[in-house]
Amino acid sequence: VQLVESGGGVVQAGGSLRLSCAASERTFSRYAAGWFRQAPGKEREFVGAIRRNSGYTYYADSTMGRFTISRDDARNTVYLQMNNLKPADTAVYYCAAAPDPYGNARYANTNEYDSWGQGTQVTVSS
Repeated sequence: VQLVESGGGVVQAGGSLRLSCAASERTFSRYAAGWFRQAPGKEREFVGAIRRNSGYTYYADSTMGRFTISRDDARNTVYLQMNNLKPADTAVYYCAAAPDPYGNARYANTNEYDSWGQGTQVTVSS
């Protein structure tokens, strides 16, 4: 699956951004999709993910309550709505996908995903 992220940019602390991840695969609805981020000098970390069928989302503690993941399978697109952004959220954000054959995926590690986008920069100024 080829993934292309968009929607990154510069925003002030407390502001919002919505990232999009467009997939090339027509059967993208069969995949779980995750969002990760990587700040300079740090490892790539889990942000949140969504199972196939949009029925279940799960988040890292640092983003829960501020970030929301959704998907539109008709458009083969996954979204990451980010509210109340903080300077600590500054990073390159990556979309990832992995098959979810039983609809019960709970993938929170980078090695559980086999498709990645190129990333989009999010910068939060104080």
